[in-house]
Amino acid sequence: MVSEEDSASQVYRRNTGRFWLVDPLDGTKEFIAGNGEFTVNIALIEDGHSVLGVVYAPAIDALYYGGAGLGAFRCIGGQTTAIKVAAAQTGRACRVVASKSHLNDATRSLIDCLGEVSLVQAGSSLKFCRVAEGEADIYPRLAPTCEWDTAAAQAVLEGAGGAVVNLHGLPLRYGKAEVLNPSFIATRNTALMPARSK
Repeated sequence: MVSEEDSASQVYRRNTGRFWLVDPLDGTKEFIAGNGEFTVNIALIEDGHSVLGVVYAPAIDALYYGGAGLGAFRCIGGQTTAIKVAAAQTGRACRVVASKSHLNDATRSLIDCLGEVSLVQAGSSLKFCRVAEGEADIYPRLAPTCEWDTAAAQAVLEGAGGAVVNLHGLPLRYGKAEVLNPSFIATRNTALMPARSK
């Protein structure tokens, strides 16, 4: 098991084999603000891929889990339902989910390339979950994140039919030599990626 809070565990973070990747508190600023939009993230990494993810928001008692080929699910108030990314709809503004705490100029510039948009704000890895449950279409992130910030939610979004890719269109990988992720776009469909990011 590799945890953000346990530096000694980093020796197990490698690009072959299997390990659990845990972020005990994603969304520290949201936790401090008391808005409830922080999560616990747990992902199973296999040969560099996030194959199973669990995202739990304890303050709002919302649980998301899934993986590619496994589907994706949301449990709120004891009720579990399957979730899927939204289908394409003509005439609707692109619903962009953006960070409440980390919306920088580079991300704003990319959002400007999407045309008509409506902004959906969320904290922590719940941004991925908004796309996974069909409440948003795309989440661009051109600011630093680490592997434990994204792995669990990437698996959930992929299970719901979406994708998490770098600006070259390649899926994020885990167990890299560097724990930092590249800039990425989480989306219901990679066709939504603006031309400048491809």
